[in-house]
Amino acid sequence: MKTSDFYFDLPKEQIAQTPLEKRAASRLMHIDKKTKTIEHRHFFDIIDWLKPGDCLVLNDTKVIPARLYGHKDTGALVEFLLLKRIDLNTWETLVKPGKKARIGATFEFGDGRLKGTIVGLGEEGSRLIEFAYEGVFENILEALGTMPLPPYITEKLDDPTRYNTVYAKNEGSAAAPTAGLHFTQELLEQIRAKGVEIAYVTLHVGLGTFRPVKVEDVNSHKMHSEYYILDEENAERINRVKASGGRIISVGTTSTRTLETIADASGHVGAGSGWTDIFIYPGYRFKVIDGLITNFHLPESTLIMLVSAFLNRETILEAYEIAVKEGYRFFSFGDAMFIG
Repeated sequence: MKTSDFYFDLPKEQIAQTPLEKRAASRLMHIDKKTKTIEHRHFFDIIDWLKPGDCLVLNDTKVIPARLYGHKDTGALVEFLLLKRIDLNTWETLVKPGKKARIGATFEFGDGRLKGTIVGLGEEGSRLIEFAYEGVFENILEALGTMPLPPYITEKLDDPTRYNTVYAKNEGSAAAPTAGLHFTQELLEQIRAKGVEIAYVTLHVGLGTFRPVKVEDVNSHKMHSEYYILDEENAERINRVKASGGRIISVGTTSTRTLETIADASGHVGAGSGWTDIFIYPGYRFKVIDGLITNFHLPESTLIMLVSAFLNRETILEAYEIAVKEGYRFFSFGDAMFIG
């Protein structure tokens, strides 16, 4: 299978630069999983397709202000993007320009309130930086860091909270689980009142999820590893719904990858934590999920490959072509699709 098999033309003006004023007012394309028929609605209509006894699975990770600007001892300004925490004081980072961050190089952030030393190399040209500071690292990061918006968003985000879901809780992501951005607390309460269970997983989203596939042979692409957590209570809830015949509806590709990593061959999930680099593309046989809520993704990305695996490549590319013609908004702050 070729990466170019997942290409589609997308006008630049359809890349959403800012979130809508009301989260749930985004458009929603519903694709019936059996008939492949398409309906165009709004996200708040998602409740019409959810049934009592279903279970929505949400990723409760929280995006941190992971972009830092530091000065080298030469005075050079260098940008760091925190990707994932290795231990208490060490992070894997992307550095621009990378040539300024050789092993042993030291940097100061915020007039010395935070200091860092490059101590090693990570995956795909990333750097490991060990920080030194006094106090609580999260508080320092809150003061010195900025929200790490994707490169295709060029406009300033006036309200940084809009790049987190309303249920974000566990800090650690460099990017948002964007399918969840459409939910409001009011909509979630309406969904619960209908008899739909809600379960939570945590996957700290790194840039690997969004990195372009640079090889033509899909099988040769390697995913960046990301850290996941599923606790006993939520594992039990998912298994109970599955056993009773309810549908497991994953909110986003990150929730999907977590569930499919944890599940055994029968679709039973166990509590646990660890690192996943699972890569889902057509030919993969899903073990857990019965429905998928997701945004509209980049051409030739691992995300559109996962969505194509859940339905099929031809139908998804046809749906994307329709979305372009219908003026849907794409990517992180864009509109949504529900396959179920």
